[in-house]
Amino acid sequence: MKLSATVCLINLVVLGICGGVRAFSGFDLLGFLCFGSVVAMRAFLGICFVSALFCLYALIAFRPFRWLR
Repeated sequence: MKLSATVCLINLVVLGICGGVRAFSGFDLLGFLCFGSVVAMRAFLGICFVSALFCLYALIAFRPFRWLR
């Protein structure tokens, strides 16, 4: 569980960095990393979608911040 959560968070951080570079400079870093392959970009975005859902599920199901009350 801890490994999968770490992989999902790393995946989302990479997506955030790629989105930030695209937003601020206009350079498509994700397209560059996927060698311009639309199929690879869509596969990565699909994996990021599942990663985001898993992170949301982990936050709801396991409530890691319940001690902050």
